[in-house]
Amino acid sequence: MSAPEKEQVPFEDWDEPKNEWMLPGSCPVRANRTLLLEAAARFLFPTVLVFSGYLLFVGHYGPGGGFSGGLVAGLAFVLRYIAGGATEGAGIGARVRVRPPLVVGSGLLLALVTALVPIAFGAAPLTSAHVVLHVPVVGEVDLVSSLALDVGVYVLIVGVVLELLRSLGTGIERDAREDPR
Repeated sequence: MSAPEKEQVPFEDWDEPKNEWMLPGSCPVRANRTLLLEAAARFLFPTVLVFSGYLLFVGHYGPGGGFSGGLVAGLAFVLRYIAGGATEGAGIGARVRVRPPLVVGSGLLLALVTALVPIAFGAAPLTSAHVVLHVPVVGEVDLVSSLALDVGVYVLIVGVVLELLRSLGTGIERDAREDPR
């Protein structure tokens, strides 16, 4: 007799969510949901995301940047997760199948490419360029190339938080279904 062989998973599907972890549905333990927390989370979620965007864009001129903005956005997703579990939508995950490893990889790739592009122009890695654009209605807009690095770090951190919620949250929800006390 031969040993049982493992089922081969195609490479394209290795990071595809195996279950609908962020799609709307029912809470496994309905008694644990509170209306006040759900209402507060629905109100605070977009506000916290806007604040995280502010931290991302103001990071070149004051405290903030991609890391702190990403952490604040991640906290918004954690708040939505705590309020409704994996079955409650958490932003984009409620409507779209989000692949957190793909989000992490995209952020890492953007940050890496942004860090290495100056080498192609004969400058040191992570060298930043500054451009002032004249936008007709807005006026002068300062753009710094390191903003792309911050956006990459922001996306990376949000992806890591979503992956933690997906991986840790599935076990918590499974345990809640098995022992609903």
